[in-house]
Amino acid sequence: MTLLASEARAAARAWATTEGTALPGFAGAFLHGSMHALPATATLPATSDVDLVVVLDRAAPPKLGKFRFRGVLLDVSFLPRDEIASPEQVLRQYHLAGSLAAPGILADPTGHLAALHAEVAREFARRVWVERRCRDAENRVWRHLASASTGEPLPDQVTAWLFAAGVSVHILLVAALRNPTVRRRYLDARELLSRYGHAAFYEELLDHLGGASMTQERAMRHLDTVAAAFDAAARVITTPFFFASDLTPLARPLAIDGSQELIRRGDQREAVFWLVATASRCQQVFHADAPDLESVFLPGYHELLADLGITSAADLERRKEEVATFLPRVMVVARAIVVANPEITA
Repeated sequence: MTLLASEARAAARAWATTEGTALPGFAGAFLHGSMHALPATATLPATSDVDLVVVLDRAAPPKLGKFRFRGVLLDVSFLPRDEIASPEQVLRQYHLAGSLAAPGILADPTGHLAALHAEVAREFARRVWVERRCRDAENRVWRHLASASTGEPLPDQVTAWLFAAGVSVHILLVAALRNPTVRRRYLDARELLSRYGHAAFYEELLDHLGGASMTQERAMRHLDTVAAAFDAAARVITTPFFFASDLTPLARPLAIDGSQELIRRGDQREAVFWLVATASRCQQVFHADAPDLESVFLPGYHELLADLGITSAADLERRKEEVATFLPRVMVVARAIVVANPEITA
């Protein structure tokens, strides 16, 4: 079923104003993520969902996750209103500011989101706020690294390292006023670094991920293994992981088909992040909910990590240290982009 971006947004608005408003404490809803970049007449990719955030006048429950509504795959998460009480709170949060600077309000019973949007949009490109958001992303890298305890299961440690490396890329996107995407982060970083004269730095980013030398053939082999693990994990998952709705048949086009699309068009190095993220999540599910499957898929998981240069606990520790050592250089390049970016104001 082919959908235009305008139709997908209309479905998200319809859900927010019918289903969403019935939620206890409902205080509004807005679009989040890559939908802001899609023109109204663009086709919604089959490998994309529509992210929306529901604001509540209470503590946020676990996210609803992914589900279909009027033919559109929605991904709904919650946010307490007190976390976006003022424009300043939003402007310093790198993962939220872009969504509230863009025109994407779906429901706003009190008018708070409209007032917030007006101020955030006006201040979004000011240098002081861009720099604060870069530091916010930098702090998140450090938090990921700090969470990578050597006493945790291997997939937990790998995930902590992986997202630390991935959020390093977000710092550059934030500096360029780009949406800090998940699956496309490396593709977007490649384009912007080339535009700002830092193309060589992109290879260093990939090298720290470990995927700089990944071939198309190897990536496709790993994808086959990850796809089998995904299908098995989707059948057995019962633990309410925060990513649980990402491991369902509904989410398969995003996790598997989206990676396959990248690999087939020659962007296999950029697909590495999501391959490792998905494989690690599957192993976390097996560890918690199906220990008998953990050993079945562990060899393929180890093979993927080996292609990234991780064959021991010492290798993983070295990778984490490399991210920490590399981070100051990322910040230097981010500052250079901020200075050169004509959209950023004083």
